[in-house]
Amino acid sequence: MSEYTKIGVWQTAFLGDAVLTLPLLHALKTRYPKAEIHFFVRSGVESVFTAQPEITRVRPFAKRGAQKSLSSAVRYGWELGREGFDLWISAHKSFRSALISGATGINRRIGYDQPWFNTLAYTETVSRRFADLEEIERLFQLLKPLGIDAPAPKASLSISDETRQDAEQFWRAHCGNRPVLGLHPGSTWPTKCWPVEYFSEIVTRAARAGAQVLIFAGPDERDVAAQVQAGAEVEGSVNVLNLGGELTLPQLAAYLGKLNAYLTNDSGPMHLAWAQDTPLVALFGPTVRELGFFPRGDNSTVAEIPLECRPCGLHGPRRCPLNHHDCMRRLTPDMVWEMLRRKLFTEPFDQSVF
Repeated sequence: MSEYTKIGVWQTAFLGDAVLTLPLLHALKTRYPKAEIHFFVRSGVESVFTAQPEITRVRPFAKRGAQKSLSSAVRYGWELGREGFDLWISAHKSFRSALISGATGINRRIGYDQPWFNTLAYTETVSRRFADLEEIERLFQLLKPLGIDAPAPKASLSISDETRQDAEQFWRAHCGNRPVLGLHPGSTWPTKCWPVEYFSEIVTRAARAGAQVLIFAGPDERDVAAQVQAGAEVEGSVNVLNLGGELTLPQLAAYLGKLNAYLTNDSGPMHLAWAQDTPLVALFGPTVRELGFFPRGDNSTVAEIPLECRPCGLHGPRRCPLNHHDCMRRLTPDMVWEMLRRKLFTEPFDQSVF
């Protein structure tokens, strides 16, 4: 068995994709405990992974910024090739990723065999087996050339002690002994979003039942978080706090890990939550389990409506192709609340207010 001293793992897709790569990183570190592992991720999400014990260095790639052009990508590959990597694994299938990988000239480079240009960029390629594996197991196909053929371990997200202490302080100041429900109404893809008024209804029910409700949103999602709060019948209630745009990604991860229950669209934060065993209800519309990106674990429940038009894309299009968005609109607050309340409240409670 070859020993490697410096390994590069390339996964510059979305936040959730990077979280799903954690089991691969764990397996690599287990097989090569003395190796440096450098994890290359989309710029902006790197802070989430700085506490991972398997990773020596998290390295952001500005695929939408300074490193966007193909010529910059090639130059970046040349630079990486001079850093002494002896193993390169790419979990991303884009042409730019293939260019960078090929330009490194690293002796052993492993990638997927599709698209066709990957066969020119890597010294070894494997089938992704998209139709019959979920994403974590697809990623583990990249380890087979290394003789790593064990079942994929559970994803495990590490949070720094400082960030966990920050979350503890917030809980003491704002949550008391109440069960805490988190909601995330946003998503990169509009058709993945449950209607705002449905989220507002859940806020109303949870707050009236005595839960502390935290509304989460990224910097670009502040408006939708404000709409959810404004639409809930809880004006002036201290039981509802809008944290939209106020948290760093590590803080968000730590807060998600402390929730009694979490309601979320199919999004990157969903993966941050299930990787910490947070009880969650995930709202799936345009995407389905067969695509391989469902949340895992006994604490994860997926809310969905069976429709012939699902799925309508790998990510979900910008607009419903049939102009009805039934996959989300027919998933009613009554249905979702029934799933959510069992996770949120461990003791019987009075539902007469509903």
